[in-house]
Amino acid sequence: MSSFFRPHRLLAFAVLIGAGAWVLTGEFASVGGGHGGEPASAEAATTPEPVPAEATPLTRTVGVVTPQFRDHSRAIRLSGITAPDKSTMLAARTEGIVKSLDLEKGQMVPEGAVVMTLEGPEVHAQVKMAEITLEQAKRDLDVAERLFKGGNKAETAYNAAVTAKESAEAALALANAAVDRLTLRTPFAGMIDTVEIEPGEWVQGGAPVASLLALDPIIVKIEVGEQDVGYFAPGGAAKVTLVTGQSREGTISYIAREASAQTRTFPVEVTLANPDYKLPAGMTAQVELLAPPVRSVTVPRSVITLSEDGDLGLRVVGDDDIASFAPVGIIDDTPDGLVVTGVPSGSRIVVAGQDLIRDGDKVNTVEDAQVTE
Repeated sequence: MSSFFRPHRLLAFAVLIGAGAWVLTGEFASVGGGHGGEPASAEAATTPEPVPAEATPLTRTVGVVTPQFRDHSRAIRLSGITAPDKSTMLAARTEGIVKSLDLEKGQMVPEGAVVMTLEGPEVHAQVKMAEITLEQAKRDLDVAERLFKGGNKAETAYNAAVTAKESAEAALALANAAVDRLTLRTPFAGMIDTVEIEPGEWVQGGAPVASLLALDPIIVKIEVGEQDVGYFAPGGAAKVTLVTGQSREGTISYIAREASAQTRTFPVEVTLANPDYKLPAGMTAQVELLAPPVRSVTVPRSVITLSEDGDLGLRVVGDDDIASFAPVGIIDDTPDGLVVTGVPSGSRIVVAGQDLIRDGDKVNTVEDAQVTE
């Protein structure tokens, strides 16, 4: 028993009994509420803790530039081939022996010029016979008309005379048409490129005689992609540079309304004046097409951003320094930057920090006149 009441065990029991007594008194409720162990006052117990103030919205600083509006003409450069404005193969209109041939390679001929005639004595004889028949039919009709009006000839006989005269006129027209087919005329002014026959040669109807090219104006044929064709229209300006280094101004004269099924490109023709015929057909040329000028702004590629809906545009700020999104259209890509339309007048373009702000944000602006890519 004496070993159980050792001093350290007696001390532990004393501490335990003291702690229990302190808890039972309730004094622990006043810890931190008063001073010197006194209970906290009712006013102190009911005072609410202070509520922290709301955080002030962050105002970002962005770099802006004032847009410089200019009229810009979109340009594309394509390779093309020169071609005649018109070309045809002159052909014999009937069969016969070539009587005369006024054709030489490289010869310039006007419209309607007779370049070949065929022999045809029997055709000319048919014309003579038709003329004689017609004269006789006219005399017979005059006699029949007088007799009919005098009551000495039946109406059927008079009608027969009228029909005979009209038939003679038709026969003469056919004979003259046969004579006309003995001659060959040029359908338009141009240059004789090739000659296929010689004088005295027998030719069949439809046989090729010579090729005729109209080279003033001359045409440059190109193919424009479906992404670019909408920017151009007939009457637009074009600049043509030949392989010789010679440059000439031209005009868009034709744009196809249907794309090629193989290349999905649209055939386009540019017309060039060629009064001296120095530009031949079949020559390679570089063509620069110019679209009508559009009021636009040139901006660095780095300032282009996307809206929340995925639209392409710019961040701009007004005089109130409130940011907004402006959708734009890109009409050209130049060494100086992207040429865009749709920038609102009176706004400034955000060129630094545009991806950190949203519509309606209040911003601090700093003019940034030297913007780099």
